[in-house]
Amino acid sequence: MTGCRATPSAAPATTTTTSAPPTTTPPTTTPPAPTFPAPQLVKVPIPPGELTGLPGDGSLLAWTVDDGDDTTVVRDYTQFAKDTGTRLTYFLNGSKPSWTDNAALLEPLVASGQIQLGNHTWSHADLTSLSTAGIQDELQRNHDFVLSTYGVDMRPYYRPPYGYRDASTDAAAAEIGYTCPVLWYGSLSDSGLLTPEAIVGFADQWFLPQHIVIGHLNFTPVTTVFPQLSQIIADRGLTTVTLDDVFEKPTAG
Repeated sequence: MTGCRATPSAAPATTTTTSAPPTTTPPTTTPPAPTFPAPQLVKVPIPPGELTGLPGDGSLLAWTVDDGDDTTVVRDYTQFAKDTGTRLTYFLNGSKPSWTDNAALLEPLVASGQIQLGNHTWSHADLTSLSTAGIQDELQRNHDFVLSTYGVDMRPYYRPPYGYRDASTDAAAAEIGYTCPVLWYGSLSDSGLLTPEAIVGFADQWFLPQHIVIGHLNFTPVTTVFPQLSQIIADRGLTTVTLDDVFEKPTAG
């Protein structure tokens, strides 16, 4: 609406200056960002050995996502989480530029705990092919990068690339505080390029109560089916959680 002009009065004529009506700038109000509080759960100790699922009976889903080969996919996943409140755990490789490129978008969600970061090694190395020093260097370098970039300590959770681990890799990781190898019970199978329909099919198969499901931040098709994946979660009455939502944080030694 343009500015209003007053109706002329019957007062004696005088010399007047005609000016344009004042410009009215509509108030600019930024709607508050939606907030998504963490689920109120009674946390439990982390069980010994590898972690493949969530304990007990319930309706929780740990949606975990790995790697970070594609900057756009990392951005879109993070924006999806920001917009919907979906809670995710990223197991990242710090050597990928996507984690620096998207730091500004991701950092507030990491700080709030909505997205948790876990160690997936610096360069996606097969830990079983490395010496003790090599294993620790891969994990420590990634640890240092995340601590300096995002200000969080990822211990004790790490995901061995390809799921390859043994007693020697576990012992080497534990020496530097990474005592909990996290695997999975179900996958979107999108470490390679899949059709969107295939990804939805895998979600339908594996988005189930108390499952830890693995996805990947590498190819764009998954970013086109977020509404379908969210609908599966909603239809099944599932609540997405991070590992920190479920398990007690060990006291740093």
